[in-house]
Amino acid sequence: MTSFYDEVEIEDMDFNEDDQIYTYPCPCGDKFEISVDELRDGEDVARCPSCSLIIRVIFDPDEFADDEDGETTFTVDTSIAVS
Repeated sequence: MTSFYDEVEIEDMDFNEDDQIYTYPCPCGDKFEISVDELRDGEDVARCPSCSLIIRVIFDPDEFADDEDGETTFTVDTSIAVS
């Protein structure tokens, strides 16, 4: 059985468009990482490259589905809620 450090909504992660990678701060000082390709393949585990911690990424697989041309379509919500 896998033991996750935390479960994180993908909306709470940072997205690097150039590298196509989602990141989230790790307590060790580095960042958990998961790529768009991994998400498209159904992977939901982001790993920290500096320590042994892992997190489970909560996301909608349909947002990372391939379209008819084999291209990956996904949406990054960058809106800011104002109260």
